[in-house]
Amino acid sequence: MSTTNDNTSSANKPNIAFIGLGNMGAPMAENLLKAGYKLSVYDLSAEATKRLQDAGASVADSPQSAAANAQVVISMLPAGKHVHAVYLGSDGSGNDESQGLLSALPKGTLVIDSSTIAASDARMVADAAAKLDIEFLDAPVSGGTGGAIAGSLTFIVGGSTAAFEKAEPILAVMGKNIFHAGDHGAGQVAKICNNMLLGILMAGTAEAINLGVKNGLDPKVLSDIMLQSSGRNWTLEVYNPYPQVMENVPSSKNYEGGFMSKLMQKDLNLALQTAKDSHVETPMGSKATELYEEHTTKHGDKDFSSIMARHDKSVLS
Repeated sequence: MSTTNDNTSSANKPNIAFIGLGNMGAPMAENLLKAGYKLSVYDLSAEATKRLQDAGASVADSPQSAAANAQVVISMLPAGKHVHAVYLGSDGSGNDESQGLLSALPKGTLVIDSSTIAASDARMVADAAAKLDIEFLDAPVSGGTGGAIAGSLTFIVGGSTAAFEKAEPILAVMGKNIFHAGDHGAGQVAKICNNMLLGILMAGTAEAINLGVKNGLDPKVLSDIMLQSSGRNWTLEVYNPYPQVMENVPSSKNYEGGFMSKLMQKDLNLALQTAKDSHVETPMGSKATELYEEHTTKHGDKDFSSIMARHDKSVLS
């Protein structure tokens, strides 16, 4: 783990291509700009690229153009199929060399993918990169949009020690805790274990608060009691799912922003697939997945704390 700040002089900082400027990617890229890195960015959203252009980045019309003069490529993409399409080509096989970004990068380029995808997908891209003498790290994050804005994310990195050491000063600009979890794919395994637990905790916390409220308790008083008792957990501490218990969290903003329920569903499904592939039983993970599958049919774009609406539909306007 590292909490080292980037003390590299501006002149020695590598040019960075940043691909994917969603709720997480945009503030991550902005923190790099604030730290003096020169960025070229790409995203399908004109609004997202305009935001980064206004912050000082140059805007490219393709991942290849973004990476044309970059020594480091960072991506934050929604799913494995998008990572495949960007790095391996439109069919995701690695054979579509005319369109895959890896084939356009010079040897020695450092690629950091912060998307949350299956470990097998990360290893596939890493293998393709290695054949081209490109250094690849899977580096998914934890900490949500608040952590992305504050530069306090946790990075969970898989890849070689040498590549990790090169990436560490850059990651330290965007994150507070940086872990080297192991070889390629290890970052993704650790991330989905964390998010499976997070999904279980959020579903359970919502259930417990609902039980108390339906029996006459004030949700804030109950939350404070549990915070000082053995039920204490991250969701109670910084991300309470009941409206108006905490300020500046999605539940107090009609569950807007934050980490969308459909992305939690995606991560829970990744955990279930990993469990199936490795013959590991995850009954609580399976139940959390079932609850989010049902919830996202109507509220997929709402923050994952909106699972509270499963118990009290009035919390969503």
